Amino acid sequence: MAPLKYLEQEYPILDSNFRNFCATHGIFSEEDLLLHDLHVLVAFAEQQSTSERLKQGITQVLSIIDGQHQPWLNGMELLEDAQLNKHVLSTGCEGIDLLLQGGLRMGQLTELVGASSSGKTQVCLLATSNVAKKHMDGVVYLDTGNSFSPQRVIDFIRQNPDPAIDQAKHRILQKVMNRILCHSVFDIFTMFDVLHQLEVNLRSQMQKGDCQVRLLIVDSISSLVTPILGGGGSQGHALMTSAGFLLKKLAHEHNLVVLVTNHTVGGEGGISKPALGESWKSIPHVRLRLSHDQGSSIYNVSVLKHPSMASGKAARFTIYD
Repeated sequence: MAPLKYLEQEYPILDSNFRNFCATHGIFSEEDLLLHDLHVLVAFAEQQSTSERLKQGITQVLSIIDGQHQPWLNGMELLEDAQLNKHVLSTGCEGIDLLLQGGLRMGQLTELVGASSSGKTQVCLLATSNVAKKHMDGVVYLDTGNSFSPQRVIDFIRQNPDPAIDQAKHRILQKVMNRILCHSVFDIFTMFDVLHQLEVNLRSQMQKGDCQVRLLIVDSISSLVTPILGGGGSQGHALMTSAGFLLKKLAHEHNLVVLVTNHTVGGEGGISKPALGESWKSIPHVRLRLSHDQGSSIYNVSVLKHPSMASGKAARFTIYD
């Protein structure tokens, strides 16, 4: 969802007067408006000399939000969409690709769940290097914990020999690394800003018939969401749900692979479970659990949730240092 300042060009009623009114109530984006008591907000608007225009602006923002929900599709439309657009994207990891019958499916949100040092970031960096090397389209990497390592990406590229890279290493590596755009993102509101700008860019590229992003990574989504879930209010859960739907919307409308990571927390009987609770559980299309055999380069991956695969299927893979 968008900051209000980006909407005026398309919706003139959301002008500086409307935005100033909203700002006095701490509203700077569509998400902020959703978290307010609309009856109270309208009551404040009615006290202003431009009350009718302000109320029309509130209605316009709500209409924009309603329009962002995906339309109903029948089975044939879904099948055609899957056949035409929703192909798979290799992660560069043979074990994961074999388990997922080719790799990560475009148009879907895939979540990697695991404890610290389970391989989540390593898989993200490996997928980044593989996509940037093999495709002209790029990668957008949202780094929430200073874990993005350009040197590790280069190491992965060099671990998978390619004659073209061997013949012109420096030039090819420059091209590959230029296809990767990394943003440091340390709170969920910054993430919304970055994703909205990405959405604007993707729409512009789509109009020109040229899409330049194939993979979007958020490492990790839980580090952004967990701080806003405290307390007894519903605001944090509303923001988390909005973030999930925006990521899925980007995946579906622009045929991207969206890959996010999530940590684990203690569950019943001491068995760990994915963080972020039941509200988040339904958002990813695919959930994979990662674990690491300590002291080795062997990792494990198992299916927690998949639209066309039984839960529990598992594989092992290797990531070398």
